[in-house]
Amino acid sequence: MQTILLSREEVARRAKHLYESTIRQKIELEENIGKMVIIDIETGDYEVDETGLKAAHSLRAKHPYARLFGIRIGYNVAASLGGVMERVSK
Repeated sequence: MQTILLSREEVARRAKHLYESTIRQKIELEENIGKMVIIDIETGDYEVDETGLKAAHSLRAKHPYARLFGIRIGYNVAASLGGVMERVSK
């Protein structure tokens, strides 16, 4: 499998596009707010869990060379170090 190098910005752009266009309406439910969704930007596969670790391991098992990106469901950032995570309105 040939590896195509992508910048961090391009990986993020692709993941956010997938999230907004196909994933968000399926998973942004009250019981998932605050959980992590991990997205394989090449296949569009995704998994949801509390921290994203199990989701990432599960996706890596399916696609060992997957390019993964995590988004905290319902929030504008995935994590905050000393700052405030703001809930994004639906």
